[in-house]
Amino acid sequence: MTLDNAFAGHCTQPGQSYPLGATADRNGVNFALFSAHAEAVELCLFDAAAEREIARLPLTCGAEQVWRVYVPDLPPGQAYGYRVHGPYQPECGHRFNPHKLLLDPYARGYAGRFRWDATHYGYRFGDAAGDLSFDERDNAACMLRARVVADTFAWGDDHPRRTPWADTVIVEAHVKGYTMLAADIPAAIRGTYAGLAHPAAIARLLASGATAVELLPVQEFVDEHLLAQHGLVNYWGYNSLGYFAPAARYAGGGEPAHEFKAMVRALHAAGLEVILDVVYNHTAEGDERGPTLSWRGIDNASYYRLAPAARHYADVTGCGNTLDLSQPRVLQLVMDSLRYWVLHLHVDGFRFDLATALARGADGFDAHGALLLAMRQDPLLAQVKLIAEPWDLATWATGRFPSGFAEWNDQYRDTVRGFWLTGATSCGALARRLAGSGDLFRHHGRPPQASINFVTAHD
Repeated sequence: MTLDNAFAGHCTQPGQSYPLGATADRNGVNFALFSAHAEAVELCLFDAAAEREIARLPLTCGAEQVWRVYVPDLPPGQAYGYRVHGPYQPECGHRFNPHKLLLDPYARGYAGRFRWDATHYGYRFGDAAGDLSFDERDNAACMLRARVVADTFAWGDDHPRRTPWADTVIVEAHVKGYTMLAADIPAAIRGTYAGLAHPAAIARLLASGATAVELLPVQEFVDEHLLAQHGLVNYWGYNSLGYFAPAARYAGGGEPAHEFKAMVRALHAAGLEVILDVVYNHTAEGDERGPTLSWRGIDNASYYRLAPAARHYADVTGCGNTLDLSQPRVLQLVMDSLRYWVLHLHVDGFRFDLATALARGADGFDAHGALLLAMRQDPLLAQVKLIAEPWDLATWATGRFPSGFAEWNDQYRDTVRGFWLTGATSCGALARRLAGSGDLFRHHGRPPQASINFVTAHD
């Protein structure tokens, strides 16, 4: 459907099924979106201000259930979104609603401003029928747009630090919190990526003895509706909205990805590794009462683990939903995201929030789960630090991850605290934890360094 004379008679091409997302070349942009159960997909293009929709172009379904279109003459920076048509049958796991503008799961940047509104819900918010009702209002006026991003940056001689595990000391930090009250950092950049890259911030990290800074979530996230209603924000960031873009709230006004890269380059130059706390276990869409922002409206039955009664979610995260990593395309989404952050943003490793939720089979946690195996054999990811938080809402698995992964050792934390605070811990128990917790980690060739002996964290 054409909405603007500028696109009248615009000639599109079928496009390619790979790579997924919006990929710019010298002649235009290729758009590719996976949906196994959609009946039709439309690409919505917006004007330069990312406010007015100027065109709505149909995608065709090609190989392996990927919808795609190539649009000539589109430049980087183009704002876009999707509308996906299909059945609205919550009892069968389908929640398509073309009245909702949806974000590309592969979006590398965003435009516009997100504002909470009842129109973000696929059902009539507050209706007595709950999520079994259907909302026909358009949410575009309150919704972010995805944005085509060109991955260019002058990295110079930046290179991975590759600090040995035995020499690694990790400081967990919040991009905003670490610098927001620092009087020796210019006020204009406090709380930003540039603030963390300032010499004064770096000096404090080095003075602590750190060899690596582990950043609380910086992948784009959104404040929960309930928090927004009370004038609050999600400070920690465990409410993912996108897996490929640095959070814009920590940028100083420029391109977030560019500012993030400059921060990484500065930290590397000081000898510090950059590790990201990543949240691939759930998304910001919550349970069946949550909003329709991206994955739910694109293909709910593929992206999420559903309960036997498919209207509900199999939630082992405590956040309303759990991504289904047993689905090949969901596994691909996570792997593509991880590789993107290493290859294009030069990060040195990842700490996986609620990591057991990422490796669940029919019988619970599986140390040979598809994602864990994929990361271990990947030639790029096998070279970076992979750290598991070895539990979720239903499972505790400290020491049970395969070789190639380090783990947060909660037994170290509890034992050390018990020794100093209560005196109830024996010297032998303390020694066992200080020496690498062989009772937990000495299997399948895992070294003592597999234990991340952490003292405290944001939790």
